[in-house]
Amino acid sequence: MEVKCNLFPGGVRRALTMSYDDGAEFDRRLVGIFNENGIRGTFHLNSGKLGTEGYVSREETAKLYKNHEVSVHTVTHPYLTQIPDGQVLEEILSDKMALEELCRYPVRGMSWPFGAYTDHVIGLAEACGMEYSRTVKATKAFDLPQNFMKWHPTAHHDDDLEGLWKQFLEREFEQMLLFYVWGHSHEFSRNHNWEKIETFCRMAGGREDVWYAANIEILDYVQASRSLRFSGNRRMVCNPSAQDVWISVDREPVCIAAGEFRKL
Repeated sequence: MEVKCNLFPGGVRRALTMSYDDGAEFDRRLVGIFNENGIRGTFHLNSGKLGTEGYVSREETAKLYKNHEVSVHTVTHPYLTQIPDGQVLEEILSDKMALEELCRYPVRGMSWPFGAYTDHVIGLAEACGMEYSRTVKATKAFDLPQNFMKWHPTAHHDDDLEGLWKQFLEREFEQMLLFYVWGHSHEFSRNHNWEKIETFCRMAGGREDVWYAANIEILDYVQASRSLRFSGNRRMVCNPSAQDVWISVDREPVCIAAGEFRKL
């Protein structure tokens, strides 16, 4: 019996997630483009900038990002590698609590301001309850992260998204493949290239063979998949997590329900 933990929800092998920083007013247009195409993502916000000129308001935050995830980007966007530890903790934890007050759910992830981090800063972020953090290092690859606190995206939106998407769809390896795009919505206004993200979202959205998810959903699912417990001969499996997990058994998709013990 061939058993592989290589499927996302619904038994698909491909997932797409988006990741945008700062909370600029141009997020309104970007969220609209995502929603029109069934694409979901994560918006990393600086709570200290909300409601100031050029940024979304605190009052609209929960409604605007309703179908997406709100995540930490610190209160004031400093270089976390160049400030005292106490200030690092304050920047992350205060942002987390402010966003939780606005959105009414636990905020569990972040992206690194300026892409700057060290192993020491990662430890401080984890102490604040952060479970993942996105970097700015584009890999041009579709692998799942080994360390979610150093989560490298596939590409920035100014990269060749159409070419990478073609590679993504043509990849035949029997593994979970993740396409992860990051950027800032204000860049589209500055560079006068909104058509770039509009074209990509029309091309990538609405596919039955792709799972569209926020960053935290990718994390939760991968952790649930990795938590499956198999017998030595792989004919029995237990899913101790709180969510359904899909596996491949002799190349056929099988759903192992949350909390289920099953004989394969």
